[in-house]
Amino acid sequence: MAQTEPTGALAGRRILVTGASKRIGRGIALRLAREGARVAIHYHGSEKEARATAAECGNAPVFKANLEHVAEIERLFADVDTHFGRIDALVNNAAVRMEAPFEQITLEDWRRVIASILDAAFVCTQACLPHLIKSGGGTVINIGGLTGHRGATGRAHVIAAKAGLAGMTKALALDLAPHHITVNCVVPGTIESQRGLPGVPERPAHRAAPPPIGRRGEPEEVAAMVRMLCGPDARYITGQAIHVNGGGYMP
Repeated sequence: MAQTEPTGALAGRRILVTGASKRIGRGIALRLAREGARVAIHYHGSEKEARATAAECGNAPVFKANLEHVAEIERLFADVDTHFGRIDALVNNAAVRMEAPFEQITLEDWRRVIASILDAAFVCTQACLPHLIKSGGGTVINIGGLTGHRGATGRAHVIAAKAGLAGMTKALALDLAPHHITVNCVVPGTIESQRGLPGVPERPAHRAAPPPIGRRGEPEEVAAMVRMLCGPDARYITGQAIHVNGGGYMP
C-alpha cells in the first residue's frame, strides 16, 4: 500500500533518517512521518525492525546500506532520490556504540566506531549535498551524544566520534550556509532505550542516577527537537549543538 498524501507541518518534505530501525532513530522517523514528511528508513543489520518502523510510518520505503563503505552510501542516496525525486533533509543517526576500558580498545574497534559515527556522517552529507542544494532550503541534523561534551569512562572511541560530530556541525553550518542549508547537532542525554546495544553493559552505579528533572528521557523527546529543526520555524537556527538531557549537562 502506497503512502497517502501527507498533511501536517512537514507535508511535502522528503527526509532520510539513517539508523532508523530502532530506538532514537525509530522515534525520529515516526515523529517526522506523523508530521507529514515522506520518510526514508535506512538500516544495516535490523531488517525486521526497519520494516516494522516503515509500516508505522505509512509504509515508508526501506533502504539497506553499510555506511562504512562509500559505494554503498552513494547507492543509498541515488536510490532514495530515485524513489522520492528529491531529498530535503538528512538525519545522521546511525552509529556503532561500544564500551571498553581504554587499554582494551583495539585499533580495529576504534576505526569501526569512528567510521560508523563520524566518517559516515561526513560521507552521507557529501553524498546528500547535491540533493539538498536542489531542494533550495535543505537541512542536516546530526545526532550527537552527551558523553562527547561531558566525557565518560570506557568510551574513548565513541566520545571522540561524537565530539568530532559536534565540531563538524559548526564547520558545515558555515560551509553550507551560502546554499541556505542549515546544519545542527541534537545531543540526547540519558535515553531509556539505549541499553541493550551490542557491547554496552548495564549502566555502572555512578551513571545510573537520573538527571535533575528526575527521569531518563524517551526517544520521542529527542524526536520532537529533530522535528522542530526540520520545520519552517527553524530556518534561523544553524551551527548549534542542542542538548535534550533533562538538565544532566548544562553547557
